[in-house]
Amino acid sequence: MTDLLTRRGEPPAAAPGTRRRGDRLPFRLAVPPVSGILRPRLTAVSAGLAAAVFAVFCWGMTVGDIPIAVADVVRALFGHGDPGNRLVVTELRLPRALAGLLVGCAFGLAGALFQTLTRNPLASPDMIGITQGAGTAVVAGLVLGVGSGLGTQLLGLLGGLVTAALVYLLAWRRGATGYRIILVGIGIAWICTSVTDFLMARGAQQEAQAALGWLVGNLNGRDWPQITPLMWALTVLVPAALLLGRQLRDLQLGDDVARGLGIRVQWVRIAALLTGVGLAAFGAAAAGPVAFVALAAPQIAQRLARAAWPPLIASGLAGALMVLVSDLIARRLIDGTELPVGVVTGVLGAPVLLWLLVRANRAGSGG
Repeated sequence: MTDLLTRRGEPPAAAPGTRRRGDRLPFRLAVPPVSGILRPRLTAVSAGLAAAVFAVFCWGMTVGDIPIAVADVVRALFGHGDPGNRLVVTELRLPRALAGLLVGCAFGLAGALFQTLTRNPLASPDMIGITQGAGTAVVAGLVLGVGSGLGTQLLGLLGGLVTAALVYLLAWRRGATGYRIILVGIGIAWICTSVTDFLMARGAQQEAQAALGWLVGNLNGRDWPQITPLMWALTVLVPAALLLGRQLRDLQLGDDVARGLGIRVQWVRIAALLTGVGLAAFGAAAAGPVAFVALAAPQIAQRLARAAWPPLIASGLAGALMVLVSDLIARRLIDGTELPVGVVTGVLGAPVLLWLLVRANRAGSGG
């Protein structure tokens, strides 16, 4: 089941005081025999985000040395129009735009999984060390040549998995709660950052510059070799995330209640952790650890949908929109200069982090 259609007996769709009449519409079909609850607002938000993603996706491909109208881009995507436009769009500009869309979707979904898993809006792969661990592994491959033959995709995945396993084991004490995962993850993130800085200082200038360009988060020069592994990963990990969605929502009621509902709490946490790590690691390997997307996108989607937790599909779409808009700004902000997309997402995402911290303190949960 997806976020849009959920079964009876699930937790409320919105936080107390935010529900509106008509937010949950029960339905029953005779053929096939299916019943459930339709969430019109969440459906409308997801559809609106999807339309915005497609619009910005096409708009981004109009930018370049050869200006092309949006209508011509759309025609070229469907195999129509001028042959020259089709060549420019499909061969030169489509890989970068597709990389931004897929990377944003991967980070948005990963952030939603981690925030739902830990029940904390500050939990995201770039806050608890997952992307830093992936970055350390990739930088080690670039600077030291350690495992460089594996490629950045596999190195990033291995680094993220090792970091996630370390965080989970250190947070384990008759179970791993979200609070301990966040605290341990922040410490591991700083350790990975320090190791990465050491590797950068030790490496040669050319190697350090290549690693730095990747660490900022960059879509420049993205091509099919970077996109294809991410596409295959998403075909496996996105359905896995959606299948875990209902169990994760049941965990919002607390571990004891979830166990009473038949949920194998620790196994669900491990499966969600592995899925989120895979999404974050493959996304980081394709474009670098693009800052704040995994943190901000789920919160944007949750507030647009007025939901009690970050909705998965809407979070992925919000992440894709955030990366595509940031890349468009990065390319148009300074004439003749293409900034790394991570610079813009950092500028846009930092106020979201500050707002979340202020909100947590006002709610009495900021420590």
